[in-house]
Amino acid sequence: MSMTDAASDTDSVSWNPEALDEVLSNDEGRPVLFTNARILTMDPLIGTMTGADLLFVGSLLVGVGPGIITAAEDDNALVVDCTGTTITPAVVDTVALAGGRGHRSQHVATLTPGNTADFLVMPDALAADVPSAVASLITRPGQVRALVAAGRPVLWAGTGVPGRADTPEAGIPAAEDLTGSPRVGVWIDRDDFLHQELTADGRYDETRGGRPHAYQGRYWIDGDRIDYLDDLGFWAYGEFRGDELHHAGYVMKRG
Repeated sequence: MSMTDAASDTDSVSWNPEALDEVLSNDEGRPVLFTNARILTMDPLIGTMTGADLLFVGSLLVGVGPGIITAAEDDNALVVDCTGTTITPAVVDTVALAGGRGHRSQHVATLTPGNTADFLVMPDALAADVPSAVASLITRPGQVRALVAAGRPVLWAGTGVPGRADTPEAGIPAAEDLTGSPRVGVWIDRDDFLHQELTADGRYDETRGGRPHAYQGRYWIDGDRIDYLDDLGFWAYGEFRGDELHHAGYVMKRG
């Protein structure tokens, strides 16, 4: 590889800067249309399309295929010209790539209407197929035209988008003071087998079948997700759904 080629792997490019500004400032929920691209949907029914459009509203894909551009003006859509590029799923379903999904409904990360708008836009030369497009994202990030997650740009023209989410710092975070949180307290499953106490200092203590201190450790809450690190060293998780805590097959309510 020449020095020129190596530089092109990392140097960012200029690509649709006006469109980026419009997409980032789209607080009115206008449809966004990426048009005139080759689209590798990874959906076994839809397949690959050329000169096609990808339409999403908010975080949801609502249309894929040729001809959607004809309604762009009617729908007040934001239009992003993708001539010379290929759009692929941003998340790769390796099980599907290996032929291990029996039904379309089992496929994840496809560019299928109804799925989340997670997709990657790369130059055609770097996206012969989905694996090569994703590999190019990792090895040649400066050549990325767009990386969109749940309808919001993450990378654009080879650089990070202002205000994008950042990966949390590696390592175990410090415990938070959860005094006053409605999620602190004792949670009990429907059969009265599992009692899980969440304390305000970020510790949990489980009683199982009347056996006290069966598991103990630390926990962290992120939105509706709770992560557990047991003192024995293993990790587990749960999810708050309304007034219920779902964890490892148990459904608990505050005692």
